[in-house]
Amino acid sequence: MTGMLAIGLLLVTSVLIGVYGVRAARSAPDFLIASHQVRPGWNAMAIAGEYVSAASVLGLAGLMLKEGVGTLWYAVGFTAGYVAVAALVAGPMRRSGAYTVPDFAEYRLGSPTIRRLCALIVLVIMWLYLVPQFKGAGVVLHLVSGTPYWVGVVLAGLVVSVSIAVGGMRSATYVQGFHYLVKLLFIAVPAIVLVVGAGEGARAEALRVDTTEWSRPLLDVGGSGQPLLATWSVLLATTLGAVGLPHVIMRFHTSPTARIARRVAVGVIVLLGVFYLFPAVYGLLGRVFTPELATTGDTDTVTVVLPAQIVPGTWGAVLTAVVAAGAFAAFLSTSSGLLLALAGGLSHDLARDGARGLPRLRLAVAGGTLVAVLLSLPAARVDINVLVGWAFAVAASTFCPLLVLGIWWRGLTATGAAAGLATGVCAATGAALTSAMTETGPGAVTVLLAQPAAWTVPLAFAVMIGVSRVRRWGVPPSWAGHAVLRLHAPTPRDG
Repeated sequence: MTGMLAIGLLLVTSVLIGVYGVRAARSAPDFLIASHQVRPGWNAMAIAGEYVSAASVLGLAGLMLKEGVGTLWYAVGFTAGYVAVAALVAGPMRRSGAYTVPDFAEYRLGSPTIRRLCALIVLVIMWLYLVPQFKGAGVVLHLVSGTPYWVGVVLAGLVVSVSIAVGGMRSATYVQGFHYLVKLLFIAVPAIVLVVGAGEGARAEALRVDTTEWSRPLLDVGGSGQPLLATWSVLLATTLGAVGLPHVIMRFHTSPTARIARRVAVGVIVLLGVFYLFPAVYGLLGRVFTPELATTGDTDTVTVVLPAQIVPGTWGAVLTAVVAAGAFAAFLSTSSGLLLALAGGLSHDLARDGARGLPRLRLAVAGGTLVAVLLSLPAARVDINVLVGWAFAVAASTFCPLLVLGIWWRGLTATGAAAGLATGVCAATGAALTSAMTETGPGAVTVLLAQPAAWTVPLAFAVMIGVSRVRRWGVPPSWAGHAVLRLHAPTPRDG
């Protein structure tokens, strides 16, 4: 009952904050990028709010329970991704004037076909990322109230889609900034209480569990026996995937200038670094107090289950309710950013007539949510971090090469970009599907299928560069040099 009350208060507050932004959503620029008028502090908190997803709140602790301390490389990669974003794309993408990644591709390469191909890839990435958010909502609501899994999935989809459909980016900004604070407090404070309540013996045991992991803290995917390769591939996917996530890139267009966009990226690094100190606490203590979850396959629930195991009684129920509300905030805020990018892909980028009207965008939000909910219903037993990892791998293998080469190399051609995008999305999704449907056993092949970024990212870069250099297949647009110069030249507003 306490958990339902906490989640209910969070949902009501989120809707009220979201409705506050309705008055500002009068056009497509208002809806998609808040007309470049989001303040740096709010923007940094909103980006951190939508980035700290179910994979961070539930999946990271669950994977640590199952795989060990090497799972912390996910947190390193998630945070380091914003170092790459700040260094490579934040400022230039803001100067491009494009609303979305497909917008940028058409501006840079002059090809409507590339724009539509990018829009299709946006849909793949966003749905892969949305499913674990709604899955997490279903799992948490079931744990705290006993409702069927599908109720949480549908409820999360309904609340997020209504909030975004009526208010757009400005509503999402307010809601996501609020959710970051909720997540930080509602995950951090119970973590500190649990560390104290666990006792000195349990704390020591948590650090002694599998002591060899601390001497060689690498990630071994699926018992492959290739920890160094697995760790490298996960780092490539999470770090370079952040560069190519459409909802992350869209966020930087809400900043007034390129200089402020870079400042926002630096602020996000700080906020993420603070947050990722705490999911590890739940994973380590979970290995002592709830080891049975690793055998039942319910490791994603450890963050919510753990408080009652350490602090029984009323206070344990209160801590569980607080953690559940923090987890629900993660699902809602991340889903908000994903749905905005999804709506942009469906309406703004795929529409043949280029229509940008608000009714079409709002209809795209509803349609995108419906598909995500339907995909989430059969995903109850899939690890959250597995699905998010696939989304990052696809982003790293497609939009990361496109943006990095499009911003920093004037020789990129439309044909080269199309070939690289097609290669990257087919290779990454094909490897992920093969990993899900087959049993390969120990060895490097297991890693290269389950975490394919180690080979799909270099392959996509190589194909884009190689095909672009074959002049009989196309040449860079005549304005390529001017476009690259515009992306890097400071404007008067940059100061």
